[in-house]
Amino acid sequence: MAGATAATPMDIDAAAPPAGAAAKGKALLNAPGRAAPWVEKYRPQSLADVAAHRDIVDTIDRLTNENRLPHLLLYGPPGTGKTSTILAVARKLYGSQYSNMILELNASDERGIDVVRQQIQDFAGARSLSFGARPAVKLVLLDEADAMTKDAQFALRRVIEKYTRSTRFALICNHVNKIIPALQSRCTRFRFAPLDGSHVRERLQHIIKSEGLGVDEGGLTALVRLSNGDMRKALNILQSTHMASQQITEEAVYLCTGNPMPKDIEEIAFWLLNEPFSTSFKYISDMKMRKGLALVDIIREVTMFVFKIQMPSDVRVKLINDLADIEYRLSFACNDKLQLGALISTFTDARTAMVAAAS
Repeated sequence: MAGATAATPMDIDAAAPPAGAAAKGKALLNAPGRAAPWVEKYRPQSLADVAAHRDIVDTIDRLTNENRLPHLLLYGPPGTGKTSTILAVARKLYGSQYSNMILELNASDERGIDVVRQQIQDFAGARSLSFGARPAVKLVLLDEADAMTKDAQFALRRVIEKYTRSTRFALICNHVNKIIPALQSRCTRFRFAPLDGSHVRERLQHIIKSEGLGVDEGGLTALVRLSNGDMRKALNILQSTHMASQQITEEAVYLCTGNPMPKDIEEIAFWLLNEPFSTSFKYISDMKMRKGLALVDIIREVTMFVFKIQMPSDVRVKLINDLADIEYRLSFACNDKLQLGALISTFTDARTAMVAAAS
């Protein structure tokens, strides 16, 4: 955790959150009900509910208990618990005063210098509401802070310095390199890595039990695999698959998301490694058309398959490099048929090199 700065003691009034306490922002969507998106319905309400990153959560919890919470910079991939963690901290700190003591802004929408000069500065400069002997410290939450303009970030640097005694700032972003060094040095940084598969599986099992869903082991494994450590993605896939099919199986999950199934990838890899060019082109084109698969998804899965099979190191290196080039060209909307031909040509070259190496 680089860039930690000394924090002055916080004066916080202890207040137990009452039932039905008013909330703002994302907390409004936490009301129970089958109509609510499960991402919000099952968002952790306390630090104890956060699925992973116990070392980070315990550190923030200890700083909160000691009234020494610094400015925070939480960064990492989407769906790893950054926003949930800081909202749980805010609920713990303020309880019934939550809606008055926190300013939540999505910096990707409100990212200009005027927001810093008006909304943030007005909130930070206003006298905090407190029913105790000492005023409480307010919290400014800037989600997706990496979308803020450079001018806004430089202006925010001065605001953070000016209002440190009365306000704490929590910046949340996916790419920390887009935050200027001057802001990074004023915050304690915590990196939220992609969730481990066991944590995703455990949380999914809790939600499956709560919703009374029919999910077999293959379906659960597919959900964990496709989430890639993103809890939000896992929940969205689970809910959309449930709406499409009462029984959530591996096939239903892959069909709902449009991803190629593992057995399809094995079949495609067999064609690429054994069949002539024209036959492979016909078979893969037919499968793409029949199952509605995207070539970019096929290439990503085939790349993972290449790591598993045995082949000479130099052949594997060139093959993966060529697959990366094809994926890059597809990101610029190049012709699918041409790129499919390039994919088969790459494997044809690899087969020739492996035959030559064997002889």
